[in-house]
Amino acid sequence: MSPLLLWLHIGFAIFAIGPLTALTHAAPRAIRNKNTGLLQFIQRTTRFYSLLSLGVLVFGIALGLTLGVLGKWYMTVSMTLFIVAIVLNVIIDRDLRTAVRVLSTDTPDDDAKVQNGRIASIAGLTTVIWLVILFLMVVPT
Repeated sequence: MSPLLLWLHIGFAIFAIGPLTALTHAAPRAIRNKNTGLLQFIQRTTRFYSLLSLGVLVFGIALGLTLGVLGKWYMTVSMTLFIVAIVLNVIIDRDLRTAVRVLSTDTPDDDAKVQNGRIASIAGLTTVIWLVILFLMVVPT
């Protein structure tokens, strides 16, 4: 059972977290270019991959239970960081929705610069969190 859980855990990590990270880093350019259609696509797709990335957590917990390592310090830190990353992705989703709404209006005063900076910084922080989790999953074991 654990090889299947490991494959599912790694598969979800590759096919959910990878695109999620790439999309969140593409959003600031779409905001700068005022490409509302692309930004709407990024927002919907980011939400989908954020939900899909929960599979990494679910199969990681199942794998940890199977292997008996769920109580180890690196598992606790990894799961905590994962939840922080998901919360940060919720904030990114909120800012993406706001940016789409702002850019959809014809008001030239607000060009979503606040959302652009916040999305860029949170996306960078989330990427660092994913890398720390990857380090914790590979090195201590």
